[in-house]
Amino acid sequence: MPVFNSMRIKSLFFVLIVLASCTSKKNLIYFQGTGGISSSDLNKNYTPVLRTDDLLSITVLGVDADAVRPFNLPVTVINNNIVGGYTAGMPTPAGYLIDADGNIDFPVIGKIKVSGLNRMEATNLIKEKLKVYVANPNVNIRILNFKVTVLGEVRSPGTFNIPNERITLIEALGIAGDLQITAVRKNVLVIRDVDGKKTETRIDLTSKELFSSPVFYLNQNDVVYVQPNRAKINSSVVNASNVGIAISVLSLLITMVTLLSR
Repeated sequence: MPVFNSMRIKSLFFVLIVLASCTSKKNLIYFQGTGGISSSDLNKNYTPVLRTDDLLSITVLGVDADAVRPFNLPVTVINNNIVGGYTAGMPTPAGYLIDADGNIDFPVIGKIKVSGLNRMEATNLIKEKLKVYVANPNVNIRILNFKVTVLGEVRSPGTFNIPNERITLIEALGIAGDLQITAVRKNVLVIRDVDGKKTETRIDLTSKELFSSPVFYLNQNDVVYVQPNRAKINSSVVNASNVGIAISVLSLLITMVTLLSR
């Protein structure tokens, strides 16, 4: 029977620690890959598309204040709990909700179909319809309820309102406080509603290829889920009896190693 001395045991532990460190580094560092990130790596084709249930702020301006007044809703206060330094309870124009048919009910003009259009297309459409009533109208459209949800192994999961309607996956994870050490960085899930159907996209945060992903820029109502690693999952099912068994086994192993090393 081979005899294990203390030096061999220490060497074995050292090798195991080194291997564990290499693995953890590979799994934890973001944006790995050769070379830097060039402009060709970025997904630059991001334009928010208006969808059913979006709440729009539409402001009409013109030289004649009396002419544009019928087309502007009164200013109200919407209280939102917004993180990241955004002030809640600021005066905000009341919104137009896009209905199930993709329409908004606009003053004087009536139903206007805007679902499926980006903001510039919707702006130009409303401008054309306003020209009958207002000379050289200026139209400004914002999505009031642009929000994303981040769940799972992050420090501060939740639903976050995005006032500028433009947020990347990286920024969303940053707002949520970044990933926990127990998070799986190579399999982040983004759930998106496309034409009434849920789509799922898996992202590897350790690869710079995420910058060219179609979900690098998040859409309104996207859900980001970060799953726990195996150690976190296993720890969640450990109970008192399992702990007792583990301690007994560990004690037995320590005793055996001690006896063999003499």
